[in-house]
Amino acid sequence: MEVYLVGGAVRDQLLGKAVHEKDYVVVGATPAEMLAQGYRQVGKDFPVFLHPESNEEYALARTERKSGRGYTGFAVDAAPSVTLEDDLLRRDLTINAIAQAQDGQLIDPYNGLRDLEARTLRHVSSAFVEDPLRILRVARFAARFAEDGFQVAPETMQLMQKMSAAGELSELANERVWHETVKALRSASPATYFAILAQASALSPWFVELDDELTLEIVLQRLSGFSTDAPEVAFALWQGELTETQVKECCERLRVPTEWRRLGLLACRWHAAKHDLTHSETLHDCLNQADCWRRSERFGKLTAIWQRQGLEEQDIQRLTRAYEAAQAVNAKEVINAASAEGQTLAGPAIGEAVQRARAAAITAALA
Repeated sequence: MEVYLVGGAVRDQLLGKAVHEKDYVVVGATPAEMLAQGYRQVGKDFPVFLHPESNEEYALARTERKSGRGYTGFAVDAAPSVTLEDDLLRRDLTINAIAQAQDGQLIDPYNGLRDLEARTLRHVSSAFVEDPLRILRVARFAARFAEDGFQVAPETMQLMQKMSAAGELSELANERVWHETVKALRSASPATYFAILAQASALSPWFVELDDELTLEIVLQRLSGFSTDAPEVAFALWQGELTETQVKECCERLRVPTEWRRLGLLACRWHAAKHDLTHSETLHDCLNQADCWRRSERFGKLTAIWQRQGLEEQDIQRLTRAYEAAQAVNAKEVINAASAEGQTLAGPAIGEAVQRARAAAITAALA
Protein backbone atom coordinates (compact mmCIF):
# COMPACT_ATOMS: atom_id res chain seq x y z
CA MET A 1 0.00 0.00 0.00
CA GLU A 2 1.46 3.37 -1.07
CA VAL A 3 0.17 6.81 -0.07
CA TYR A 4 0.62 10.03 -2.06
CA LEU A 5 -0.36 13.64 -1.47
CA VAL A 6 -2.23 14.84 -4.58
CA GLY A 7 -4.15 17.67 -6.20
CA GLY A 8 -4.49 21.19 -4.89
CA ALA A 9 -2.25 20.70 -1.87
CA VAL A 10 0.73 19.83 -4.09
CA ARG A 11 -0.09 22.58 -6.58
CA ASP A 12 -0.49 25.32 -3.99
CA GLN A 13 2.60 24.20 -2.12
CA LEU A 14 4.63 24.51 -5.31
CA LEU A 15 3.14 27.96 -5.96
CA GLY A 16 4.10 29.08 -2.48
CA LYS A 17 0.49 29.46 -1.39
CA ALA A 18 -1.15 28.40 1.86
CA VAL A 19 -2.42 24.81 1.87
CA HIS A 20 -5.79 24.52 3.58
CA GLU A 21 -6.78 20.94 2.76
CA LYS A 22 -4.79 17.83 1.99
CA ASP A 23 -6.05 14.94 -0.11
CA TYR A 24 -4.29 11.62 -0.45
CA VAL A 25 -4.42 8.77 -2.94
CA VAL A 26 -3.83 5.22 -1.75
CA VAL A 27 -2.44 2.76 -4.31
CA GLY A 28 -2.61 -1.02 -3.95
CA ALA A 29 -5.19 -1.26 -1.16
CA THR A 30 -8.72 -2.59 -0.78
CA PRO A 31 -11.59 -1.13 1.24
CA ALA A 32 -11.26 -4.01 3.70
CA GLU A 33 -7.59 -3.21 4.29
CA MET A 34 -8.39 0.45 4.88
CA LEU A 35 -11.12 -0.39 7.38
CA ALA A 36 -8.82 -2.82 9.16
CA GLN A 37 -6.38 0.04 9.75
CA GLY A 38 -9.06 2.18 11.39
CA TYR A 39 -10.04 4.37 8.43
CA ARG A 40 -13.72 5.31 8.19
CA GLN A 41 -15.37 4.99 4.78
CA VAL A 42 -17.45 7.97 3.65
CA GLY A 43 -17.59 7.72 -0.14
CA LYS A 44 -20.63 6.19 -1.80
CA ASP A 45 -19.74 6.42 -5.49
CA PHE A 46 -16.14 5.39 -4.88
CA PRO A 47 -14.10 4.42 -1.81
CA VAL A 48 -13.04 7.49 0.17
CA PHE A 49 -11.86 7.15 3.76
CA LEU A 50 -11.14 9.45 6.67
CA HIS A 51 -7.87 9.01 8.56
CA PRO A 52 -8.57 7.71 12.11
CA GLU A 53 -6.62 10.60 13.69
CA SER A 54 -6.30 13.54 11.27
CA ASN A 55 -9.71 13.08 9.54
CA GLU A 56 -8.00 13.93 6.23
CA GLU A 57 -9.36 12.24 3.11
CA TYR A 58 -7.70 9.19 1.64
CA ALA A 59 -9.16 7.89 -1.62
CA LEU A 60 -8.30 4.63 -3.30
CA ALA A 61 -6.65 5.15 -6.67
CA ARG A 62 -9.33 4.87 -9.33
CA THR A 63 -10.13 5.19 -13.00
CA GLU A 64 -13.33 6.57 -14.49
CA ARG A 65 -14.95 5.48 -17.73
CA LYS A 66 -17.73 7.46 -19.38
CA SER A 67 -20.99 5.50 -19.23
CA GLY A 68 -23.69 8.16 -19.62
CA ARG A 69 -24.42 11.85 -20.00
CA GLY A 70 -23.52 14.58 -17.55
CA TYR A 71 -21.01 14.71 -14.72
CA THR A 72 -22.43 11.63 -12.95
CA GLY A 73 -22.32 9.27 -15.92
CA PHE A 74 -19.12 7.40 -15.01
CA ALA A 75 -18.17 3.81 -14.22
CA VAL A 76 -15.53 3.74 -11.47
CA ASP A 77 -12.79 1.14 -10.98
CA ALA A 78 -10.92 1.34 -7.66
CA ALA A 79 -9.21 -2.06 -7.76
CA PRO A 80 -5.76 -2.48 -6.11
CA SER A 81 -4.27 -2.84 -9.61
CA VAL A 82 -5.04 0.80 -10.50
CA THR A 83 -1.76 2.71 -10.61
CA LEU A 84 -0.96 6.23 -9.48
CA GLU A 85 -0.50 7.26 -13.11
CA ASP A 86 -3.94 5.84 -13.92
CA ASP A 87 -5.47 7.91 -11.13
CA LEU A 88 -3.69 11.11 -12.15
CA LEU A 89 -4.74 10.63 -15.78
CA ARG A 90 -8.44 11.07 -14.89
CA ARG A 91 -7.84 14.53 -13.37
CA ASP A 92 -8.86 17.76 -15.07
CA LEU A 93 -5.70 19.89 -15.37
CA THR A 94 -2.04 19.00 -15.47
CA ILE A 95 -1.29 21.34 -12.54
CA ASN A 96 -3.74 19.25 -10.49
CA ALA A 97 -2.18 15.96 -11.61
CA ILE A 98 1.07 16.13 -9.64
CA ALA A 99 1.60 13.76 -6.72
CA GLN A 100 4.08 13.81 -3.86
CA ALA A 101 5.40 10.65 -2.25
CA GLN A 102 5.89 10.38 1.50
CA ASP A 103 9.63 11.02 1.04
CA GLY A 104 8.87 14.31 -0.77
CA GLN A 105 9.55 13.04 -4.30
CA LEU A 106 7.27 14.57 -6.95
CA ILE A 107 5.57 12.31 -9.47
CA ASP A 108 4.61 14.30 -12.56
CA PRO A 109 3.66 12.03 -15.47
CA TYR A 110 1.67 14.69 -17.34
CA ASN A 111 4.03 17.68 -17.16
CA GLY A 112 2.16 19.65 -14.53
CA LEU A 113 5.41 21.20 -13.31
CA ARG A 114 6.08 22.55 -16.77
CA ASP A 115 2.62 24.11 -16.92
CA LEU A 116 2.98 25.56 -13.42
CA GLU A 117 6.15 27.28 -14.57
CA ALA A 118 4.48 28.46 -17.79
CA ARG A 119 1.35 29.56 -15.89
CA THR A 120 -0.85 27.44 -18.16
CA LEU A 121 -4.16 25.73 -17.45
CA ARG A 122 -4.04 22.66 -19.69
CA HIS A 123 -6.21 19.53 -19.72
CA VAL A 124 -4.54 16.24 -18.84
CA SER A 125 -6.13 14.10 -21.57
CA SER A 126 -8.91 14.00 -24.13
CA ALA A 127 -11.12 12.48 -21.40
CA PHE A 128 -11.53 16.10 -20.22
CA VAL A 129 -14.56 16.36 -22.52
CA GLU A 130 -16.40 13.65 -20.58
CA ASP A 131 -17.23 15.92 -17.62
CA PRO A 132 -18.96 19.25 -18.42
CA LEU A 133 -18.34 20.53 -14.88
CA ARG A 134 -14.70 20.91 -15.90
CA ILE A 135 -15.60 23.92 -18.04
CA LEU A 136 -16.66 25.76 -14.89
CA ARG A 137 -13.67 24.47 -12.95
CA VAL A 138 -11.21 25.77 -15.52
CA ALA A 139 -12.94 29.16 -15.51
CA ARG A 140 -12.82 29.15 -11.72
CA PHE A 141 -9.11 28.25 -11.63
CA ALA A 142 -8.46 31.03 -14.16
CA ALA A 143 -10.24 33.44 -11.79
CA ARG A 144 -8.39 32.16 -8.75
CA PHE A 145 -4.96 32.36 -10.34
CA ALA A 146 -5.52 35.42 -12.54
CA GLU A 147 -3.11 37.51 -10.49
CA ASP A 148 -0.45 34.83 -10.98
CA GLY A 149 -0.73 35.18 -14.74
CA PHE A 150 -2.36 31.83 -15.54
CA GLN A 151 -3.97 31.48 -18.96
CA VAL A 152 -6.09 28.72 -20.47
CA ALA A 153 -4.16 26.72 -23.08
CA PRO A 154 -5.62 27.25 -26.59
CA GLU A 155 -6.22 23.51 -27.08
CA THR A 156 -8.06 23.35 -23.75
CA MET A 157 -10.23 26.31 -24.72
CA GLN A 158 -11.07 24.51 -27.96
CA LEU A 159 -12.22 21.47 -26.01
CA MET A 160 -14.33 23.68 -23.73
CA GLN A 161 -15.97 25.26 -26.77
CA LYS A 162 -16.63 21.81 -28.22
CA MET A 163 -18.23 20.66 -24.96
CA SER A 164 -20.42 23.76 -24.80
CA ALA A 165 -21.61 23.20 -28.35
CA ALA A 166 -22.52 19.60 -27.49
CA GLY A 167 -25.01 20.84 -24.90
CA GLU A 168 -23.78 18.78 -21.96
CA LEU A 169 -23.72 21.82 -19.65
CA SER A 170 -27.48 21.44 -19.37
CA GLU A 171 -26.91 18.06 -17.68
CA LEU A 172 -25.25 19.68 -14.67
CA ALA A 173 -27.06 19.96 -11.35
CA ASN A 174 -27.69 23.56 -10.32
CA GLU A 175 -26.05 22.86 -6.95
CA ARG A 176 -22.76 22.02 -8.65
CA VAL A 177 -22.93 25.09 -10.88
CA TRP A 178 -23.64 27.32 -7.90
CA HIS A 179 -20.83 25.74 -5.87
CA GLU A 180 -18.25 26.50 -8.56
CA THR A 181 -19.66 30.00 -9.08
CA VAL A 182 -19.45 30.90 -5.39
CA LYS A 183 -15.82 29.79 -5.35
CA ALA A 184 -15.19 32.03 -8.36
CA LEU A 185 -16.91 34.97 -6.67
CA ARG A 186 -14.55 34.48 -3.72
CA SER A 187 -11.52 34.48 -6.00
CA ALA A 188 -8.97 37.14 -6.85
CA SER A 189 -10.76 37.95 -10.12
CA PRO A 190 -14.49 37.10 -10.36
CA ALA A 191 -14.62 38.90 -13.71
CA THR A 192 -12.22 36.34 -15.19
CA TYR A 193 -14.67 33.54 -14.42
CA PHE A 194 -17.37 35.02 -16.64
CA ALA A 195 -14.89 36.18 -19.26
CA ILE A 196 -13.54 32.63 -19.68
CA LEU A 197 -17.04 31.17 -19.80
CA ALA A 198 -17.94 33.70 -22.49
CA GLN A 199 -14.83 32.79 -24.47
CA ALA A 200 -15.81 29.13 -24.20
CA SER A 201 -19.38 29.92 -25.36
CA ALA A 202 -20.45 28.46 -22.01
CA LEU A 203 -22.71 31.17 -20.58
CA SER A 204 -25.81 29.22 -21.58
CA PRO A 205 -27.80 27.66 -20.07
CA TRP A 206 -26.79 28.80 -16.57
CA PHE A 207 -25.83 32.44 -17.13
CA VAL A 208 -28.03 33.27 -20.12
CA GLU A 209 -28.47 36.91 -19.09
CA LEU A 210 -24.78 37.46 -19.85
CA ASP A 211 -25.17 36.25 -23.43
CA ASP A 212 -26.12 39.84 -24.15
CA GLU A 213 -22.79 41.45 -25.03
CA LEU A 214 -23.57 44.84 -23.51
CA THR A 215 -24.72 43.31 -20.22
CA LEU A 216 -21.63 41.11 -20.09
CA GLU A 217 -19.37 44.08 -20.77
CA ILE A 218 -20.91 46.09 -17.93
CA VAL A 219 -20.81 43.17 -15.48
CA LEU A 220 -17.15 42.55 -16.29
CA GLN A 221 -16.49 46.24 -15.76
CA ARG A 222 -18.21 46.21 -12.36
CA LEU A 223 -16.26 43.13 -11.28
CA SER A 224 -12.93 44.14 -12.81
CA GLY A 225 -10.29 44.45 -10.11
CA PHE A 226 -12.89 43.54 -7.49
CA SER A 227 -11.90 41.06 -4.79
CA THR A 228 -13.64 40.69 -1.45
CA ASP A 229 -14.22 38.37 1.47
CA ALA A 230 -17.94 38.97 0.89
CA PRO A 231 -18.72 37.06 -2.34
CA GLU A 232 -22.38 38.04 -2.02
CA VAL A 233 -21.31 41.60 -2.85
CA ALA A 234 -19.67 40.39 -6.07
CA PHE A 235 -22.86 38.46 -6.81
CA ALA A 236 -24.95 41.59 -6.23
CA LEU A 237 -22.74 43.62 -8.56
CA TRP A 238 -23.47 41.05 -11.27
CA GLN A 239 -27.20 41.01 -10.52
CA GLY A 240 -27.37 44.80 -10.33
CA GLU A 241 -26.89 45.04 -14.08
CA LEU A 242 -29.92 42.84 -14.84
CA THR A 243 -33.61 43.58 -14.77
CA GLU A 244 -35.61 42.55 -11.71
CA THR A 245 -37.22 39.76 -13.73
CA GLN A 246 -33.82 38.51 -14.81
CA VAL A 247 -32.53 38.61 -11.23
CA LYS A 248 -35.44 36.48 -10.05
CA GLU A 249 -35.04 34.02 -12.93
CA CYS A 250 -31.28 33.75 -12.45
CA CYS A 251 -31.62 33.21 -8.70
CA GLU A 252 -34.27 30.55 -9.21
CA ARG A 253 -32.18 28.78 -11.86
CA LEU A 254 -29.11 28.64 -9.63
CA ARG A 255 -31.00 28.09 -6.36
CA VAL A 256 -29.35 31.15 -4.84
CA PRO A 257 -29.60 31.50 -1.02
CA THR A 258 -32.28 33.89 0.24
CA GLU A 259 -29.96 36.59 1.61
CA TRP A 260 -27.95 36.66 -1.63
CA ARG A 261 -31.17 36.99 -3.64
CA ARG A 262 -32.25 39.86 -1.42
CA LEU A 263 -28.97 41.70 -1.91
CA GLY A 264 -29.07 41.07 -5.66
CA LEU A 265 -32.54 42.57 -5.93
CA LEU A 266 -31.52 45.58 -3.82
CA ALA A 267 -28.50 46.17 -6.07
CA CYS A 268 -30.84 46.13 -9.06
CA ARG A 269 -33.68 48.22 -7.60
CA TRP A 270 -31.45 50.85 -6.00
CA HIS A 271 -28.71 51.02 -8.59
CA ALA A 272 -26.58 54.12 -8.00
CA ALA A 273 -26.83 55.09 -11.66
CA LYS A 274 -30.64 54.97 -11.60
CA HIS A 275 -31.38 56.87 -8.39
CA ASP A 276 -30.19 59.98 -6.63
CA LEU A 277 -29.36 58.23 -3.38
CA THR A 278 -28.31 61.51 -1.79
CA HIS A 279 -31.94 62.63 -1.94
CA SER A 280 -33.31 62.15 1.57
CA GLU A 281 -36.62 60.52 0.61
CA THR A 282 -34.91 58.15 -1.82
CA LEU A 283 -32.34 57.07 0.75
CA HIS A 284 -34.99 56.64 3.43
CA ASP A 285 -37.10 54.46 1.14
CA CYS A 286 -34.08 52.38 0.21
CA LEU A 287 -33.01 51.85 3.81
CA ASN A 288 -36.53 50.84 4.73
CA GLN A 289 -36.81 48.36 1.89
CA ALA A 290 -33.40 46.93 2.74
CA ASP A 291 -34.38 46.77 6.42
CA CYS A 292 -31.03 48.29 7.33
CA TRP A 293 -32.40 49.21 10.76
CA ARG A 294 -32.40 45.58 11.85
CA ARG A 295 -29.82 44.30 9.31
CA SER A 296 -27.11 46.91 9.70
CA GLU A 297 -24.56 44.78 7.82
CA ARG A 298 -26.57 45.33 4.65
CA PHE A 299 -25.74 49.03 4.61
CA GLY A 300 -22.00 48.35 4.37
CA LYS A 301 -22.61 45.94 1.52
CA LEU A 302 -24.86 48.42 -0.26
CA THR A 303 -22.27 51.19 -0.05
CA ALA A 304 -19.64 48.82 -1.47
CA ILE A 305 -22.03 48.05 -4.33
CA TRP A 306 -22.92 51.71 -4.93
CA GLN A 307 -19.26 52.68 -5.05
CA ARG A 308 -18.61 50.10 -7.78
CA GLN A 309 -21.73 51.37 -9.56
CA GLY A 310 -20.17 54.82 -9.78
CA LEU A 311 -21.11 56.71 -6.62
CA GLU A 312 -18.35 59.09 -5.53
CA GLU A 313 -16.50 58.56 -2.25
CA GLN A 314 -17.72 61.89 -0.89
CA ASP A 315 -21.31 60.84 -1.50
CA ILE A 316 -20.68 57.49 0.18
CA GLN A 317 -19.46 59.39 3.23
CA ARG A 318 -22.59 61.58 3.21
CA LEU A 319 -24.86 58.55 2.98
CA THR A 320 -22.97 56.89 5.82
CA ARG A 321 -23.40 59.93 8.07
CA ALA A 322 -27.10 60.06 7.21
CA TYR A 323 -27.58 56.37 7.94
CA GLU A 324 -25.73 56.59 11.23
CA ALA A 325 -27.86 59.57 12.26
CA ALA A 326 -31.07 57.71 11.41
CA GLN A 327 -29.85 54.49 13.03
CA ALA A 328 -29.23 56.44 16.24
CA VAL A 329 -32.93 57.30 16.54
CA ASN A 330 -34.19 55.65 19.72
CA ALA A 331 -37.82 54.59 20.06
CA LYS A 332 -37.85 55.29 23.78
CA GLU A 333 -36.56 58.79 23.22
CA VAL A 334 -39.20 59.38 20.54
CA ILE A 335 -41.93 58.25 22.95
CA ASN A 336 -40.59 60.47 25.72
CA ALA A 337 -40.38 63.48 23.38
CA ALA A 338 -43.98 62.95 22.32
CA SER A 339 -45.04 62.61 25.94
CA ALA A 340 -43.32 65.90 26.77
CA GLU A 341 -45.57 67.50 24.15
CA GLY A 342 -48.68 65.91 25.63
CA GLN A 343 -48.95 63.05 23.12
CA THR A 344 -49.29 59.37 24.00
CA LEU A 345 -47.83 56.98 21.45
CA ALA A 346 -48.89 53.35 21.34
CA GLY A 347 -48.96 50.48 18.85
CA PRO A 348 -48.38 51.41 15.18
CA ALA A 349 -48.09 55.07 16.11
CA ILE A 350 -44.72 54.36 17.72
CA GLY A 351 -43.32 52.91 14.51
CA GLU A 352 -44.69 55.78 12.47
CA ALA A 353 -43.11 58.32 14.81
CA VAL A 354 -39.77 56.51 14.66
CA GLN A 355 -39.93 56.55 10.86
CA ARG A 356 -40.59 60.27 10.85
CA ALA A 357 -37.68 60.83 13.20
CA ARG A 358 -35.38 58.76 10.99
CA ALA A 359 -36.48 60.65 7.90
CA ALA A 360 -35.82 63.94 9.67
CA ALA A 361 -32.38 62.75 10.76
CA ILE A 362 -31.50 61.77 7.18
CA THR A 363 -32.73 65.10 5.82
CA ALA A 364 -30.66 67.02 8.37
CA ALA A 365 -27.54 64.96 7.70
CA LEU A 366 -27.80 65.37 3.93
CA ALA A 367 -28.55 69.11 4.07
